[in-house]
Amino acid sequence: MTDPDRIPQLVRARLLWPLRLTRLGMASERLVRLFWPAWTILFLMVAAFAFGLQDHLPVEALWPLSVGAVLVLLGLVARGAWRFRWPGRAEVLARLDASLPGRPIATLADQPADQGADFGTIAVWQAHRERMADRAGKARPVEPDLQLASHDPFALRYLGATALAMALLFGSVWRGAEIAAVMSGTPVPVANAASGPKWEAWIEPPAYTGRPTLYLNKVDQASLTIPEGSTIQFRLYGDVAVSESVSDPAAPVPAKAGGKTDDPAATGSQSFVAIRSGVLEIGGAGGRRFDLVVQPDADPTVTAKAEIGRKADGRMALPFTASDDYGVIGGTAVITLDMAAVDRRHGLVTDPEPREPLVYDLPMPLTGKRTQFTEALAENASEHPWANLPVVIALSVKDGRAQVGVAEPLHLTLPGRRFFDPVAAAVIELRRDLLWNRGNGARSLQILRAITNRPEGLVRNERAYLMLRVVMDRLDVALKDFTPEARDDIARALWEIALLIEDGGLSDALERMRQAQERLSEAMRNGASPEEIQKLMNDLKAATDDYMRKLAENMENSTDEPDRQAEGERQKVTGNQIQQMMDEIQKLMEQGRMAEAQELLDQLARMMENLKITEGSGGEGMPMPGRQGGQQKSMRDLQDTLKGQQGLSDDTFRQGQNPGERQSEQGQSQPGQGQPGQEQQGPGQQGMEQQGQGQQGQGQQPGQQQPGQSGQDPGQQEGAGGQGSQQSLAERQEQLRRELDRQRQALPGAGTEDGDAARQALDDAARAMDEAEQALREGDTGRAIDRQAEAIQNLREGLKSLGRALAQNQPQQGQPGAGQQSAEGDPDRLVPRDPLGRAAGRTGQFGTDADMLQGQDIYRRARDLLDDIRRRAGERTRPVPELDYLKRLLDRF
Repeated sequence: MTDPDRIPQLVRARLLWPLRLTRLGMASERLVRLFWPAWTILFLMVAAFAFGLQDHLPVEALWPLSVGAVLVLLGLVARGAWRFRWPGRAEVLARLDASLPGRPIATLADQPADQGADFGTIAVWQAHRERMADRAGKARPVEPDLQLASHDPFALRYLGATALAMALLFGSVWRGAEIAAVMSGTPVPVANAASGPKWEAWIEPPAYTGRPTLYLNKVDQASLTIPEGSTIQFRLYGDVAVSESVSDPAAPVPAKAGGKTDDPAATGSQSFVAIRSGVLEIGGAGGRRFDLVVQPDADPTVTAKAEIGRKADGRMALPFTASDDYGVIGGTAVITLDMAAVDRRHGLVTDPEPREPLVYDLPMPLTGKRTQFTEALAENASEHPWANLPVVIALSVKDGRAQVGVAEPLHLTLPGRRFFDPVAAAVIELRRDLLWNRGNGARSLQILRAITNRPEGLVRNERAYLMLRVVMDRLDVALKDFTPEARDDIARALWEIALLIEDGGLSDALERMRQAQERLSEAMRNGASPEEIQKLMNDLKAATDDYMRKLAENMENSTDEPDRQAEGERQKVTGNQIQQMMDEIQKLMEQGRMAEAQELLDQLARMMENLKITEGSGGEGMPMPGRQGGQQKSMRDLQDTLKGQQGLSDDTFRQGQNPGERQSEQGQSQPGQGQPGQEQQGPGQQGMEQQGQGQQGQGQQPGQQQPGQSGQDPGQQEGAGGQGSQQSLAERQEQLRRELDRQRQALPGAGTEDGDAARQALDDAARAMDEAEQALREGDTGRAIDRQAEAIQNLREGLKSLGRALAQNQPQQGQPGAGQQSAEGDPDRLVPRDPLGRAAGRTGQFGTDADMLQGQDIYRRARDLLDDIRRRAGERTRPVPELDYLKRLLDRF
């Protein structure tokens, strides 16, 4: 056994505080293990009384429960006190010695068994004691082990601790003083103001207002302004009376769990909704009075423009403006048929079958506030039975309080796709009659039989004719039991047939061109919208280009000798003149001069039907070099598209810098004004001659160059801003993309490495244009400029690859003949030129392939030119187009 008296005095002095702290730790271990049941019971009793257990139990039940809890608590305390023992000195030394390696304290209190050992043994023992003394002097207090898992396997101690924490946070601990009064039956005395709050109140505005919750105990103002519909919540801790005049008197006062609904002044919780201005008063000691001003929640409003827009594909665009004091959360557009305004003729004589109203959700802003905004409802109702019929459109919006605002009903014609081919229009009308009332089935079948009786010259598309015959058979069978499902199936088939007739699918280029001309004439007679006229003009241009290409291929494959004598009597017409004539037609239609446009269109139709391509001889006439002419035209078309894309990118950049000046800048250039970069006649212009001289006496041809007229194609006009005042940037981008898609379909150089590279680059350019169009429609100018720059770069790469492909194919395609001799005799005519009159490179680049700088001082000359460009760009008095051109030069070089 260790004898503490044998420990050296110096070591005992070092072990003084480690021994004391270790003893306190051992005592705390014994106290925790003996008294944890007692304090668990105590915590549970305090939590129960803090949460008002005495308010819910009668005195007869409260007495035995309280006495029993106190007895159990005293028993546990007595048991712990009886078992508690203060740690002795030997126990503390043993605990401390066990924490040290080698048990140095026991070694110091020990002595050798053989007191008469020799000198060597004593020296070894003394050295060992010195080492143990040094190790014992480094002793540290032993941490107590307060873990109770082995003594409390069910973790009951945590239950008591949690209950006490909840009572301190959410209960009233000072209510423990009420226990004695309640058990004695005497009234509970009211605590003074210093003992703590007797009420708490919050004003919670509706969530859609975005306003914070107010804690009335911390509010110093006597007058408050709150939104209508705010919820006022009270938590009462004593005899506190609440009176208010802001809620609905007819509404019952709700009480939360723990409150008493039969006595509003009793301890509990109350809440009510403020719908009018009034007074809120809390009685008793520490009471307050608040004058509440309820701010009414105004109904949302919505207004729509009386005019509705129509796109070429039938999509409608209805702009509207909505507003609300806290924000609009949604809205709908309900479309119903205006029976009083319907022209009840033909298939509309019978009463219509019942049909649900057409309902669309109004678009909401994705970003920004919704307190006031302007959007446009864009939907396509072309396939609905009410398309192009009078309807009533009712717009309504809703706010966060479910209040609804309704706009004035709009009486207008529901936009839908319009069909300008007579047969397609008739098919669509029959489809509408079937959807109007199934009783029109027999009449529709009879009209279809009349249409298909002699289809020659009427139904030009053989596939559409066969589909009509199939639909007729199906309709004849369905009339025996005409169900809504069968009617809808036939209506879908008729819609597809009408699209096939309207959009073409004809293999004959001349027939497709005639059809495009007839549709354009029908559109002018019916007062079509500008978007529809633009689409039809694009179709006419595409059909005309296809027809001219077919003529070129027929001439190339023909072996007949041209009629030399008739050449002098034929009137020569170039491809540029045809383009200028179509531009003049579009210009007249935009100005509302439909009669003149129709006359010019008829003249174009007669001229195109009499066209015949001939080979030049000896430099006489306009040579048509066959396939090479089409290839050069593809190069020029791509160059024009690139110029148009560059001009559109400049307009987009200017709009992003100063959107207010966009219209004024676009208005400075009108169609017909000469723009830099006008296309000169090149080798790809197809020489065409009109047989006879009947047209010569009708005055000057519109295709001839007039003062102020331009030979630009639509891409160039868009780049110059000529049509910018009437079209948005997104629509201009869409037209450029469609023009590029048309050019990609007839791109030469297929099967070669450079030709495939050109196609890939143009595919990437079309994708970038599509992304730029989407960005412009979303208002993201920065992303649109990035995508436009990518499209310009891809167009340049495509032009380079296409130029290399054409350069490789030229030796194989060049044939000796009059046309080639004419080209060799006047090579400048075959070279496209830039706006400054310089010849363009053969690889599709903008600029020239010629070595214009020679000698050893070319770098100094280049530096001088760059300095001169910078000097001119800094002179702000120069015209805006010149400054833009100089800026593009600096950006590139």
